[in-house]
Amino acid sequence: MTGTILVRGARLPQPDGSLSEPLDLHVARGRIAAITRAGTRPGGGRDGTGTGDGGTGQDAVGLPDTGRPGDPGTPTLDAHGRVALPGFVDAHTHAEAAVFDPDVQLAMLRQGITTVVTGQDGVSFAPSDRATYDWASTYFAAIDGDHPVFAGGSVGDLLTTYHRTVPLNVAYLAPHGTLRYGVLGAAQRAASDEEIAAMVRLLEQALDDGACGLSTGLEYVPAAYADERELVALAKVVAARGLPHVSHMRGYEDRGAEGLAELVRIARASGVATHVSHLHGPAHDLLERVGAARAEGLDLTYDSYPYLRGCSILSMVALPTWLPLADAAATVAALRDPALAGRLSDHFAGLTDLWPRITFASVPGMEWAEGMTLPDVAARLGRPAPDTVVEILTTTALRASCVFAQPPTNSAESVRALAGYEGHLAGSDAIYWGGRPHPRGWGAFARFLDEHVRRGSWTWWDAAQHLSARAARRFGLTGRGELVPGAVADLVLVDPGRVRDEATYEQPRTPASGIEDVLVAGVPVLAAGALTGETPGRGLRPAP
Repeated sequence: MTGTILVRGARLPQPDGSLSEPLDLHVARGRIAAITRAGTRPGGGRDGTGTGDGGTGQDAVGLPDTGRPGDPGTPTLDAHGRVALPGFVDAHTHAEAAVFDPDVQLAMLRQGITTVVTGQDGVSFAPSDRATYDWASTYFAAIDGDHPVFAGGSVGDLLTTYHRTVPLNVAYLAPHGTLRYGVLGAAQRAASDEEIAAMVRLLEQALDDGACGLSTGLEYVPAAYADERELVALAKVVAARGLPHVSHMRGYEDRGAEGLAELVRIARASGVATHVSHLHGPAHDLLERVGAARAEGLDLTYDSYPYLRGCSILSMVALPTWLPLADAAATVAALRDPALAGRLSDHFAGLTDLWPRITFASVPGMEWAEGMTLPDVAARLGRPAPDTVVEILTTTALRASCVFAQPPTNSAESVRALAGYEGHLAGSDAIYWGGRPHPRGWGAFARFLDEHVRRGSWTWWDAAQHLSARAARRFGLTGRGELVPGAVADLVLVDPGRVRDEATYEQPRTPASGIEDVLVAGVPVLAAGALTGETPGRGLRPAP
């Protein structure tokens, strides 16, 4: 893995929306050393002699003394006029364990994803002692899966597991719910001053160890029990480091305005840069509120995915937070408790519109139900929908997940409008577990390119901003997100006439088309559409 290669004859997006003439990208020791006219070598000048930058304004920089790109014997990748884009940064994904799976690696790389941001929704593996790790890996089993080698420890320990072991880069957010569980356990109450101070210390250490921000999941437990006082105290810690607070809000769709208002209050009180996870809902209202916050001077961005269905654990979707959801055994016991049957029945009565929208993604021990709708599973079991939900949750010890159609407050028009805004970053919210996962893990970034570049209003320059540059800036991933001399050579070649998603809800594990060659740190990790077996990936830490 020398990271020295010549990418010949690629076309680069220009700020005016055009594509360049064919250019050569000279890569040395994992970074872009120079960009020249196709067929020429770096000359360091613009003297009209056939060397230099070819009109791109990008000169040779930092060429090493040996292994210069363009020297005889330098490996060459022919782009044949394909579009070269900086490696995509998935701003929201649940791949901290799945990234070790070659099938998942292929799914990501065939979309051009070279870096993933994990630790999302306030629950993940670190920092943790054994008890906290066991809780996080149980509660989010159907979302994050099982890490093959990590079983508790620091954020630094977790990031080390990705060093030269996988083909992609992995960045990590410090998850608030995990911090909170480490201090309060499953307590269903606001934190005391002393407990907040303990969480602050854990967060500071997580940032010292390489976390690129703080994530909160305010519809999940135990974060759902946190008040704004607690959240502001933690937000101030990341604000002081110039890092973001990334949040799954307390509600979406008809509760989106309320959830967004809470994040704006936290941003005002703490000065933190704020990023909303998987924003969806009525775009006109949401964008009006986002625009007002940005006009006020607040640093507010969001990510979204190009689908009208979501995916999460069934317990969050279907159960009330007055149950002890952070304790799986206690919740299972409560679901079986006849004394709570009436209260649960009242709760379930308000979800009748939800039941037809649920399709099961992962149901351990009842795999036959995966891919079936809740009404169909209920009919097979001969039970009402609420009783079927209870049976699945008790049988799986809450480890079930589902895909669910979003309500009419969302629409294809809203999805497009959110994706076109200047504060938008692309995120797949990919969950890779179960027999019928959501297809977004296999197709989201390819679908963005297909719908917004091939058949929409984005230019290729816009695509590089939405899919790479903005996320690299937001999470402090210096040297990534652009193709200029000195940048890390995470690079994607896109066939503009063929790029599209192939994954469907019926066949979700189908890789995308149109991206067949990908470099990470100058090393080919995808060649002719197949994994090369190279593992130049790293656990990324934000720049100081």
